[in-house]
Amino acid sequence: MQHEAGAPLPPPHAPGHGPGASWAFAAHQSAAPQGGPAAPGAPQPLAPGAPPPPVPGPPPPPAPGWHAPAPPPSPAPQQAPAPSRDTTGHVALPPGGPVPLPQAPEGTGVTTLAVLLIGPAGAGKTTVARYWAQHRRVPTAHISLDDVREWVCAGFADPQAGWNDHSEAQYRLARRTCGFAARNFLANGISCILDDAVFPDRPVVGLGGWKRHVGPGLLPVVLLPGLDIVLERNAERSGNRRLSDEEVAGIHGRMAGWYGSGLPIIDNSQYDVPTTARLLDDVLARAIASPPSW
Repeated sequence: MQHEAGAPLPPPHAPGHGPGASWAFAAHQSAAPQGGPAAPGAPQPLAPGAPPPPVPGPPPPPAPGWHAPAPPPSPAPQQAPAPSRDTTGHVALPPGGPVPLPQAPEGTGVTTLAVLLIGPAGAGKTTVARYWAQHRRVPTAHISLDDVREWVCAGFADPQAGWNDHSEAQYRLARRTCGFAARNFLANGISCILDDAVFPDRPVVGLGGWKRHVGPGLLPVVLLPGLDIVLERNAERSGNRRLSDEEVAGIHGRMAGWYGSGLPIIDNSQYDVPTTARLLDDVLARAIASPPSW
């Protein structure tokens, strides 16, 4: 029995056919030429009456004393060079003083900046910093120290429970993390604004730490509204961000020490967030033209 066209069907139980037959074998059978010379290396048909060809036997055993040659040793795997301590990803961090003072003769809108916004709880630091970062014409990152500190979940050292060695260590770790993130953003051409409640009576822990971790080009600005405004804004908070009135008043009193320090201060008691952000731009432009001593 044959198809109307094509090769004859194989026997019903020929080897390579049936339920376990492979696609390769079927393709080979269907692609075989009909007639014509056999392919090179294929077995030739026997002539009628010719004896079958001899079947090759097993290879002779090796001579006594002969040993197979040992395989060549495989090459040792190449080890990737250890990453440099001064790089993150493929961008090298600036060496030494990592943040140079920016030069912005035409204003701050298109300048790569590193800003530290200081203020008591309830001053609006986080809100103003986020708004300022979102409305610049160049890429700008907002880095909140409180947010980074709260990355610690289990064993979180809440300063509301009292300032101790654990909360101090957690604060220092969060500040180093924020400083490293700021340097990484700046190395990639992205401005950043950090916010923190830095106290003037702890210069080594406060501004000194930020200067070490970010660099001398960091521009500090103090956001300091009146005590009544701070108390009102703090009352609207929830969770561990909300402090007692006594704590808020104590922090605000300590922050008053920034007056006379030489740092620029913005009293945003009567300003909304967009207006405060515009004032921050003006203050930064003057700080670039005449850098504060800190």
